[in-house]
Amino acid sequence: MAFARSDRRRTTPAAEPVALKLLVAGGFGVGKTTLVGAVSEIRPLRTEEALSEMGRPVDDTAGVEAKTTTTVAMDFGRITLRDDLVLYLFGTPGQDRFWFLWDELAQGALGAVVLADTRRLEDCFAAVDYFERRGIPFAVAVNCFDGAQLHDPESVRDALDLDQGVPVVLCDARQRESAKDVLISVVEHAARVAESRKHPATT
Repeated sequence: MAFARSDRRRTTPAAEPVALKLLVAGGFGVGKTTLVGAVSEIRPLRTEEALSEMGRPVDDTAGVEAKTTTTVAMDFGRITLRDDLVLYLFGTPGQDRFWFLWDELAQGALGAVVLADTRRLEDCFAAVDYFERRGIPFAVAVNCFDGAQLHDPESVRDALDLDQGVPVVLCDARQRESAKDVLISVVEHAARVAESRKHPATT
């Protein structure tokens, strides 16, 4: 019995892209929602509510007096870095009273961005401590606000007492390419940390 010869070429199905979860954390009003919105290729999910008079005693708006809204659950966005790599971004709420959400958001996270405002650098100490204690790789991104004094990354590293391996970068959270560079630095750092954990140095 003769079989007709097919001229159709066999094609290999495209591999599914790797999806990675990153957190965007930091103090109140530091630019987390702005960064997620600037870089996301989809319309970002936001859970912002207007600041109220009742919240004034617990929300420190010093330095961000013009801020009128705040994230009460999370921000969510997505960016494709390469055909085979997609990042899902979860922005955390900045106020202390919403930190109970952080443990849920951190589940399965590859790494994190800690956004810092050098005018209120102490506001990011809690986020740095959170990721250090849980062993989640992170990078510190200094959001360069208009009119704020610029500090070099090594000065910020010293002020936050960070290990030399933790990336510290300057960024403008409003600019897509700047925000994208921050995310790339986190992914690369997380890959180095994962490799070092698989092959720990021997003494």
